[in-house]
Amino acid sequence: MKFTDGNWMVREGYSIHFPKLVHEIEQDDGSVTLYAPCKYINHRGDTLDGPLLTITISSPMEDVIRVQTWHFKGGKAKYPNFEVTDNKKTLEVEENDESITIQTGSLKLTIAKENFALSFSNSQRILTDTDGKGFAWIEGPENKTYMRGQLRLGVGENLYGLGERFTPFVKNGQSVDIWNRDGGTSSEQSYKNIPFFLSSKGYGVFVNHPEEVSYELGSEMVSRSQWSVEGEYLDYYFIHGPSPKEVVSRYTELTGRPALPPAWSFGLWLSTSFTTDYNEETVNHFVDGMAERGIPLSVFHFDCFWMKEFEWSNFIWDRRNFPDPEGMLRRLKDKGLKICVWINPYIAQKSPLFDEGMEKGYLIKRPNGDVWQWDLWQAGMGIVDFTNPEAVNWYQDKLKALLDMGVDSFKTDFGERIPTDVVYADGSNPQKMHNFYSYMFNEVVFDLLKREVGEDEAIVFARSATTGGQKFPVHWGGDCDSTYDAMAESLRGGLSLTTSGFGYWSHDIGGFESTATPDVFKRWTAFGLLSSHSRFHGSHSYRVPWLFDDEAVDVARHFTKLKNSLMPYLYGQAVENNETGVPVMRSMVMEYPEDPLTHTLDRQYMFGDSILVAPIFNEEGIGSFYLPRGKWTHLLTGEVVEGGTWIEEKYDYFSLPLFVRPNTILPVGTSEETPVYDYTDGLTVKLYAIEENAKLARNLVNSKGEKIGNVQVARDGKQLTVTTKGLDKKYYIEVVGVKKIEVQAGNQDVTITL
Repeated sequence: MKFTDGNWMVREGYSIHFPKLVHEIEQDDGSVTLYAPCKYINHRGDTLDGPLLTITISSPMEDVIRVQTWHFKGGKAKYPNFEVTDNKKTLEVEENDESITIQTGSLKLTIAKENFALSFSNSQRILTDTDGKGFAWIEGPENKTYMRGQLRLGVGENLYGLGERFTPFVKNGQSVDIWNRDGGTSSEQSYKNIPFFLSSKGYGVFVNHPEEVSYELGSEMVSRSQWSVEGEYLDYYFIHGPSPKEVVSRYTELTGRPALPPAWSFGLWLSTSFTTDYNEETVNHFVDGMAERGIPLSVFHFDCFWMKEFEWSNFIWDRRNFPDPEGMLRRLKDKGLKICVWINPYIAQKSPLFDEGMEKGYLIKRPNGDVWQWDLWQAGMGIVDFTNPEAVNWYQDKLKALLDMGVDSFKTDFGERIPTDVVYADGSNPQKMHNFYSYMFNEVVFDLLKREVGEDEAIVFARSATTGGQKFPVHWGGDCDSTYDAMAESLRGGLSLTTSGFGYWSHDIGGFESTATPDVFKRWTAFGLLSSHSRFHGSHSYRVPWLFDDEAVDVARHFTKLKNSLMPYLYGQAVENNETGVPVMRSMVMEYPEDPLTHTLDRQYMFGDSILVAPIFNEEGIGSFYLPRGKWTHLLTGEVVEGGTWIEEKYDYFSLPLFVRPNTILPVGTSEETPVYDYTDGLTVKLYAIEENAKLARNLVNSKGEKIGNVQVARDGKQLTVTTKGLDKKYYIEVVGVKKIEVQAGNQDVTITL
């Protein structure tokens, strides 16, 4: 939200109050409180009126500083609030006549007593600072008040994140409102709004407010980042890295680490699509058609019309099209498939559940006691009130019946258009609930899955989210068009989301709206199967590859099998995400922050820590990409390319820029038919461009996500020493481009002469 009129003026109707000095300091165990009047105190009479800001500094963990600022503290408590780690760590505090310095780990906050200028620094440098306008209490029209935080944007500093945003990847110059909306992928609106941004200077800022947070990132003031909330209180966390991965790791330690998705979820998903006509015969035709064409399929998804029209959600199979759902699911599972069905938190008036939900108070109400309803999406629909524990149990019971029938997972769609002219059963504040509703919806479904199918099998396919939603993977990118433009905007959204603490991300291969050309579909297939999760899904047309052309079938088979063979590597990255919060799909700047040429890249990404992917976005088949310094090896061809340069090359549909970084241990499996298998049986440990004096290690995991061993590699001159542990079956070591040797099972050291 903007409060100024250019550099000199304040917008009409607003009055901005800044702290002028530190008048008094109080310390207790784990926090420092500053009292800062918004005018200079020249004599005792100046203490008699005017705003006084109360600012409390604390630390929930090393290298993280929490800043809480109040104008008036007497307002009624509002909830819900984000679930955030709240362990108070001991602060190191130094005070002199000019300033007070507060330190946790290597992060320091220094505040000048005289003008309230502040700076955040580490042992090497100032990360960011601001003048006395870093905090503000603002009076606005209609008796509304606001709190604002502000920091300086350094020369060349870039900001990223704020959830799944389809606007430019670098957020400088943008105005962003953290408010979930169902706006597709081609606008400034977002299904997943996260009040956290990451700076290329090695820090992040998390604003701890579920309600709307307004950001001006180098927009209102071009050399400032700022954020504001309505009310009398502002709470934010300054998170030090110094690397981007460390910042995101600390952020997810604060707000929750992603669960580990089951290995089967990394295989190919196929959907009925949205408004297409389908029944059991159609489903079998598609499933059998994939098998006949040799395209390995892991999950079949039933979209909306598995339920009767006008009744979403009723959680009852439409027996006109599926007369024997129990038998159908059993037959599909006999073919080795997992089953996902579409749901949402809305109950249409025609649904058999509406009257029951209305009578028992399970639906969100208007202030006058009426059930809140509208006709947008489903006629007369209401919304389940997840603040009511009985409504939660009721909703979960309906889903449990589907699990008992053979369903394995749920696509948790919608949850963005949540009204604010309502009351909740537990008294939750509607403004805070608007975004937070998506968290509750997905938590309710995810908790049911953990309870009924086990924590190691739980997964949703979610569209909406807010802070903490990363704990309930997986999320997909929403409704995109079927063009190269939409493909690129989808990737920008995914990179922004994973930069915001989400470990996994998917998208509708080929686009959702309209129907892609065969060219776009084949390029998007490669991109989709080199994403953490991969799904064919559309709106009014089917997404089976043979409806595009025969070559699309071959492309789908090729990349599906490639992804399955990479599972020993890919699932190891998932285990790392579960432990550290570092995303599986990540931006180039997150992996290469020391290389300034990566800071603006948004058409390529790292797939885990070692594989670079640059999807192709044009009909000419030109891959345009940047390789950081070092010798990079194309995963499919073995071609070695010297990095540190921008490259353009033409690729056919069975390839794309897909490079392995130097000094990589890449475990590759033997199975191309399924993502779930014994990753160690016949494993090939591929070694890429191991440099002189390198010492490397890679953990090995099984398909349950258990660490079962590791590989260590050291190079000394022409000698490579490879130490393996936990490999109880025959395996192979391949020095890519040099030699491949067979190794018998057992822990051992293997010396290879280059």
